[in-house]
Amino acid sequence: MKIWDKGIAVDKKIEQFTVGRDRELDMYLAQFDVQASRAQANMLAGAGLISAAENQQLQQGLQELAAQLEAGTFTIGEDFEDVHSKIESYLTEQYGDAGKKIHTARSRNDQVLTAIQLFLKDYTRRAAVKTLELVEVLLQKAEAHKTDLMPGYTHFQAAMPSSFGLWFSAYAEHLLLDLALFEAAHTMADQNPLGSGAGFGSSFPIDRLQTTQEMGFGNLAVSSVGAQMLRGKTEKTVAFALAGMAATLAKMSYDLVLYNGQDMAFVELPAAFTTGSSIMPHKKNPDVFELIRARCNALQALPNTLILATGNLPSGYHRDFQILKEILFEPMTQFLDILDIVLFALPQLRIKPDLLNQPKYDAVFTVENINQLIQTGTPFRTAYKQVGLAVEDGSYVPHKEFQTTHLGSVHNLGLGEIRAKVARFQAGSHLTKPE
Repeated sequence: MKIWDKGIAVDKKIEQFTVGRDRELDMYLAQFDVQASRAQANMLAGAGLISAAENQQLQQGLQELAAQLEAGTFTIGEDFEDVHSKIESYLTEQYGDAGKKIHTARSRNDQVLTAIQLFLKDYTRRAAVKTLELVEVLLQKAEAHKTDLMPGYTHFQAAMPSSFGLWFSAYAEHLLLDLALFEAAHTMADQNPLGSGAGFGSSFPIDRLQTTQEMGFGNLAVSSVGAQMLRGKTEKTVAFALAGMAATLAKMSYDLVLYNGQDMAFVELPAAFTTGSSIMPHKKNPDVFELIRARCNALQALPNTLILATGNLPSGYHRDFQILKEILFEPMTQFLDILDIVLFALPQLRIKPDLLNQPKYDAVFTVENINQLIQTGTPFRTAYKQVGLAVEDGSYVPHKEFQTTHLGSVHNLGLGEIRAKVARFQAGSHLTKPE
């Protein structure tokens, strides 16, 4: 069944090409099309376009479809072009003319777009919840290891004393920054396009405010032309949010791969979290973080791919938009899987103690030697040269006491400030508020 079918046969090869993977990918949208169809039916009844009895039938049929989705028995067979035709066909088979009326004052354009907006809005919320869980894990690890010192690196060279508390809290703070992109994507998705039709509205007395409220949208996409322009724009905004957070997770994973190696040996994964070599029995490879790195790097290509697919299109609907589902939906699911595996693996990460007691890291305390001289009245530039010459001629003796004594209190202040940022985000974000 095709909801645009006028009785003219379409060539099978053309049909296969144009349908593409819609039957498979539309399963992501099924529950949201049911949700939107419920609001559509209630609105039609309120506007007098269908009877109360017909609306009751439609609500019953849509509840039956929701139950099938919950039970995992809902499918889109080859007789149907997409989920939208499957739902309308079911309603028509079960309830006759009532099913035939549900598409009144609605185009497949705004029907599809509404389901996508609801799906992406729901996704940004779910991704944000998982991300905030990860932020909390990182802050807990930071608190636990705030005085476990490690060498900080620049240019791949040991530079100054740092700590695992600083390292963990840095990624917590940056994931919080990345959530600002998800907030923007959520705002873009939180616009109701239902009732915009094919982009030119409807002459029926529809109530778009009613459907906006019933579906839980925060905003109405007022212009019918502008509503259709959300297609592609919302997807790109979600893609930018994914790419931003993926970049942070890729960097964190790269750090951990380096820190897990024998040369640095800062951290250790439990043996059960590593893989081995077919010929080298000593190997314990951090494949989980290498795969996270690779997958997150691949996710960073999403915005550009979507831009290339839609960047030269004028306003209005174009079938080009169909492939956005192929580009975006499965990577969105993969990203949630990445968050799950990071949440699973990170708490098991073991930190090696007393790293800075190794003589090879003595030079990271040169700044503290300079600071000690400054406190005795030596000008900075003079102190800098004195310590530099001592390093060169081999007479340098590291001054470790200052950093070891004061690092913990600095971290206590920093963690408190980051937790305050989390609280402010949760208080002000639409992502953390109930529908």
